[in-house]
Amino acid sequence: MTRTKPRILVVEDELAIRRLVQAALTRGGYDSDIAETGAAGLRKAAGCDLALLDLGLPDRDGLELIGPLRDAGLSVIILTAREQTEEKVAALDLGADDYVTKPFDTDELLARVRSCLRRRAAQSGVSGKIATGALRIDLDAHSVTRDGVPVKLTPKEFALLELLAGNAGKVLTHAHLLGTVWGPAHVESVEYLRVAIRSLRAKLEKDPGDPRLLINEPGVGYRLVDQE
Repeated sequence: MTRTKPRILVVEDELAIRRLVQAALTRGGYDSDIAETGAAGLRKAAGCDLALLDLGLPDRDGLELIGPLRDAGLSVIILTAREQTEEKVAALDLGADDYVTKPFDTDELLARVRSCLRRRAAQSGVSGKIATGALRIDLDAHSVTRDGVPVKLTPKEFALLELLAGNAGKVLTHAHLLGTVWGPAHVESVEYLRVAIRSLRAKLEKDPGDPRLLINEPGVGYRLVDQE
């Protein structure tokens, strides 16, 4: 029988958190599997689509599992009590798709899971058009519309928006955005990024002073909200 529901691997050593997450996933319509250690998580990765990964595992640091889980074909969302910016950046730079800080709201967690799975499905094919909410980005025509109205962007603004929209819902670090759009020599030129984000918000947000589309993750990077 062909499996139709996404299968989520929960790698978490705390029983209460495992039960909470598994109940939420069942409510969200997903199949799930449980691993209490990193070694068990790697053994159970086959056949899963996404891993919810704790960093504080009893047998190893969860950061060490991001690469192997990605190599096994899974997307990865970090579930962590670690609030240090450096830990979040390290996880994202190692290939994590997103992170959720404990304690967390299960509805937000399910929203992050849905967003990650949509992005995974979209990236399985090649498309010259990206759509998120009212935004329409035509990569071939190099054009952007919001609510059907053309938006004029500079080449750098377009490249930045294209990168964020292609990863809608995912936090992209300052270094990743700067290195991709401005080049490796500018990975620390955060002011370039801030200026471009301010300009994009002025052109795309209904209220640039209260952004709902281009969201800052303090000290880490930016996320384009994945709007259904």
